[in-house]
Amino acid sequence: MIHTLASTPLYQSFRAFGWPKMVPLNFTLLISTKCNSRCKTCNIWKQIRDDLTMDEWEKVLKSIGTRPYWFTISGGEPFLPAHTADLAKAIYDINKPGVINIPTNSLLVDKVARDVESILKYCKNTQVVINLSLDGIGEMHDYVRGIPGNFEKVMANYKNMMRLKEKYPQLTVGFHTVISKFNHDHVPALIDFCYKLKPDQYISEIAEQRVELDTVGLDITPDYDQYEKTINYLIAKMKAENVEGFGKITRAFRLEYYDFVKRWRSGQKAGVKDYAGWSSCEISSWGEVWPSCIGGINLGNVRQNEYDFKKIWFSKRANAVRKKMKPNEESFPLANAFYTNALCNHHVLAKVLLRIISNR
Repeated sequence: MIHTLASTPLYQSFRAFGWPKMVPLNFTLLISTKCNSRCKTCNIWKQIRDDLTMDEWEKVLKSIGTRPYWFTISGGEPFLPAHTADLAKAIYDINKPGVINIPTNSLLVDKVARDVESILKYCKNTQVVINLSLDGIGEMHDYVRGIPGNFEKVMANYKNMMRLKEKYPQLTVGFHTVISKFNHDHVPALIDFCYKLKPDQYISEIAEQRVELDTVGLDITPDYDQYEKTINYLIAKMKAENVEGFGKITRAFRLEYYDFVKRWRSGQKAGVKDYAGWSSCEISSWGEVWPSCIGGINLGNVRQNEYDFKKIWFSKRANAVRKKMKPNEESFPLANAFYTNALCNHHVLAKVLLRIISNR
């Protein structure tokens, strides 16, 4: 982590001057658009793609190197493909990241348990984060997710993950809620419910329009008043927690993120430069390299570039896209990318450090 923090001036220079050429710290690998959920906030399952094979992913990973600190294996439902555990192990062997993060809808309870334990047995020196999607209690969750009985499977999956945590200390288990127009009134009760279960973390994101999820044009984002009321409840809950050590650090980053999203939703300028395309990126299941999943701008396809990520990342096409993106001084409310942006925006990092020191 110290090495990651020390590299942030290099990313600032890369964004400002195009030098030194830097591989991102934060990668999201969209391994499949296939999904067994039918969420009201996502249409990714409608996309039919020719997914990269495990052999193809290994070639891409080898071209990336060991600079990245954080990998997210995403979907669709990340545990639907047969090679999810093999991909996590390949990331561990080849890229040696500090964190491998995998969300899940929990519908494949047995496979998730098998795959996660297989990953944990192998990836002994990397933090493995499993976030269980949870958008309501009981029928509300099933309504938002479009699958009857989904809530009960989340609870079964949670029990399995907590049992694994007793054996594997590198496992972090959390709940993740998407706050949308469909569930915002129910989220405070959900927050209380999750806190009683005592996961390692509870996190939320705001529903937004993304090319990746095929939600551009859909009315899914809560308005400012709806979101503020809900997120303020979570903020108050977080501030009342007595946390120590690394927990204080993660809480400070999340509190800064939630304040940022409130400003974004109210239309205010937050003054956080977007580093997507410099310090973070996404690779789609069909091989396209994107600065982020919001716009899904194609910098190039690994299948057409010898599976060489750097060949695409440092290409004339990528440089031209960055030139167009550079005037954008505002980050997007995508949590994964925001935390990298916070590291690279030193005034935001200073606010995070102040939160840690003052314990607020």
